Amino acid sequence: MNCPHAKKCNGCQLLNLSYEEQLSHKQARLIALLGRYCHVDEIVGMEDPYHYRNKVQAAFCSKNGKVSSGVYQSATRRVVEVDSCIINDSTADGIVLTVRELCPRFKIKPYDLRTGKGYLRHVLVRRAFATGEVMCVLVTASGAFPSARSFVNELLRRHPEIKTVVHCVNRTETGLFLGKSTDVLYGDGYITDKLCGLEFRISARSFYQVNPIQTEKLYSCAKEFAALTGKERLIDAYCGTGTIGLIMADKCSSVLGIEVNKDAICDARINAKQNGISNAEFFAADAGAVMDELASAGEHFDTVITDPPRAGCSYKFLKSLATLAPDRVVYVSCNPETLARDLGILRKLGYKAERIRPFDMFPHTEHVETVVCLTRK
Repeated sequence: MNCPHAKKCNGCQLLNLSYEEQLSHKQARLIALLGRYCHVDEIVGMEDPYHYRNKVQAAFCSKNGKVSSGVYQSATRRVVEVDSCIINDSTADGIVLTVRELCPRFKIKPYDLRTGKGYLRHVLVRRAFATGEVMCVLVTASGAFPSARSFVNELLRRHPEIKTVVHCVNRTETGLFLGKSTDVLYGDGYITDKLCGLEFRISARSFYQVNPIQTEKLYSCAKEFAALTGKERLIDAYCGTGTIGLIMADKCSSVLGIEVNKDAICDARINAKQNGISNAEFFAADAGAVMDELASAGEHFDTVITDPPRAGCSYKFLKSLATLAPDRVVYVSCNPETLARDLGILRKLGYKAERIRPFDMFPHTEHVETVVCLTRK
């Protein structure tokens, strides 16, 4: 599929390859990076690798006196105008276009990062693929939202699928950042999606995988690699809103989820409650520090699952993990380079990689998600 924005946007680096060639390219790269640790399974691709993103962020700016929206060009603050994207959810793209169209009518001007003038900075739209519920987040500079009620009413009239509208204020110079101030303009401030048979609440700041089709496969693989029997005590480090831990809970004795983000922990506890899961606890804390405390107290956990950000795990975290000494570790990675580094550290700390299975979570881009099963030697 041709993309008219490819050369300007640079977001999809592999569009010059067919999808089969993209998968081969990623497979070869993963073997080169990870093959020294153990066999790398064949990458799990998508049947339809288009319009898979359930989260769309559009930056707003002014061009020739007109309101424009799109994506930041790679490594710059220049906004490339985009009406529709081949990897974005089409409903979300349509809502962004409606907001763009309504701005002049309600005298809302885009924010200019260079001058600090204007109001609307960017729009975030999330759609739950399983339920169809949609969240629209309007991110602005400081100040009251002009004609907020009328603006939201017109947005809902055109898009009745929207379940909630949230207003966030970003006072920083960072582009796609929600800011700390949040006001719910319509609805409950969250949407609900279904994943692996469970329901998950998603708020404006919740971390939630952007490709739900591949996420189900990814999490099912993580559960397979965990090899749970129902007796295990499990730690879900970097647990976010608790998705992985809660999906594992039916095959565990107990689940302990740890995450530094307090908003995410709040969502995780609500997710556990609404799914009737009573053997999972969630705490806002540093996972490495908690594992050190548990090890000092003589506690034993059979399995640790970790799903860190792109920077991977710190050495301190991995050392704490080895000190706790779980029998099995399941590492979910979104960056093969930092994964290769961390697997080398874990090998020195006494863990051996047994299975490696990659997933094409982000077709047409260089990004890959990988699940690794490690056992203690």
